[in-house]
Amino acid sequence: MGQPRKTLLTTSRNPTPRIRTFCRDLARVMPNIAYVNRGKMSNDDVAEKAIECGADRVMINDRGQGGLGILRLFTVTESGLTEASPTMHFAAKLQEFGVPNVRPVVSISVQASNRSDELARLAASLSGFFGLPIPSDEQEYKSALTIMSISRGESGKIAVTFMAEPRHIEVGPRITVSRLEW
Repeated sequence: MGQPRKTLLTTSRNPTPRIRTFCRDLARVMPNIAYVNRGKMSNDDVAEKAIECGADRVMINDRGQGGLGILRLFTVTESGLTEASPTMHFAAKLQEFGVPNVRPVVSISVQASNRSDELARLAASLSGFFGLPIPSDEQEYKSALTIMSISRGESGKIAVTFMAEPRHIEVGPRITVSRLEW
């Protein structure tokens, strides 16, 4: 995969304080993410801001019904923003209290105990989008400092968590994906 890609993270035009907190939490644990308040920026303005920041990717947290909502992924092209897959409808538990000494995520893992094609496809998509490796063996997994873990929770929904190793401490927002749009 090479180096992690630079990504601009922003919100919908009228975000709630909870959406802003989620974006700050996510930017704190993900590598090479620049978070900016959107304000009145259009999508073209967001693309220009990404270029100013040296980012070739954009994530927009759109407001959904009653929750944090929808996370949309884009690549920055000469003609503006081009949507990438998947779009994630989600809810999240925030880490508003903060966790000291957080290191950015260095790899993405899929929990082997409940691996599925859908989880593997999501991991591959996020790995490509962020330029993060998927550990190929247990040794690589154990040597990672912080991992984005993708698994299926008890409810059957996809859970994305950020874990600092080797102590296995949750350090970022816990994302529960209710629906993926490919």
